[in-house]
Amino acid sequence: MLETAKFAYDLPPELIATVPAANRADSRLMVVRRESGKIEHRVFRELPSLLSPDDLVVLNDTRVRPSLMRTVDNALEILLLEESSPQHWVVLVKPGKKAKPGMVLQFADGVDAEVLTTLPGGERVLRFFKPLDVQKLGQMPLPPYILKQREKLGAEFHPINDRERYQTVFAQEEGSVAAPTAGLHFTPGILGQLNHAFLTLHVGLGTFRPVKTALVEDHEMHEERFSIPEGLAERVAQSKRIVAVGTTVTRVLESVRDLSKQRGRTKIFIYPPYEFKRVGAMVTNFHLPQSTLLMLVCALGGYDLMMHAYREAIKERYRFYSYGDAMVIL
Repeated sequence: MLETAKFAYDLPPELIATVPAANRADSRLMVVRRESGKIEHRVFRELPSLLSPDDLVVLNDTRVRPSLMRTVDNALEILLLEESSPQHWVVLVKPGKKAKPGMVLQFADGVDAEVLTTLPGGERVLRFFKPLDVQKLGQMPLPPYILKQREKLGAEFHPINDRERYQTVFAQEEGSVAAPTAGLHFTPGILGQLNHAFLTLHVGLGTFRPVKTALVEDHEMHEERFSIPEGLAERVAQSKRIVAVGTTVTRVLESVRDLSKQRGRTKIFIYPPYEFKRVGAMVTNFHLPQSTLLMLVCALGGYDLMMHAYREAIKERYRFYSYGDAMVIL
């Protein structure tokens, strides 16, 4: 049995990144070498020099949907998860207790939606009375810890274009409620130096819902949609090592029996001990305490080494979470 509390750590609030680095590739990069346990401090633009031409870097090309909406009275916050059928959306509502079946919620531009039902996981199903223009009404779904930290900074905070920066430069098919943050550091120039390929996982509840159970094994992941393009299996077979960019890519690569062209859903939950089938290295950000993301990272890098690396990151004043710095586990 593995206790969730083992994945706790204390982070000074000022290390929570509220904005990304001015230039994507200027993020810091912690290099963690598993065999020696050695830790190096680099800059992200140096990543290509740390990898081999025989490595295949696999990235998640999902596009973040501007899925955060608020009712006109600001009483409710809505996060659009998935359009289950035309004008019907599965959503998270905050605070959920105020969204009861039969209620009609009012949004800007005369857009109304009825709460149809509450799902077992607490999500609601909304029926919009007319087609929803998400691009017009929605905001980028930045994590709450970023918004809270920005609010604390007040006048000191300098806003950025989140629609551009909370999106990878290679984003394609829209469908995520959070960015695959390890990919935020890449630029076209860096990609051009790497042997790389793409797959798609639309980030949903399975990635960011907190672990509330005392034992890790008792936590249940939510399903997330993925797609694997034609030719990925051949690219993987021809490569010496697979470098997954982010936990989302790792979960897809470890979920499927074969990498033939396909669409599916995964609810794989990776935590120590886990024997990786395909992924040999990973680029990732620094994750929240007691999160499924931190547990996955510990499964690949080893619990003791990863927790040591996090303590080192705090000591060296790395920037944490979605807009923060990166780590590569080799």
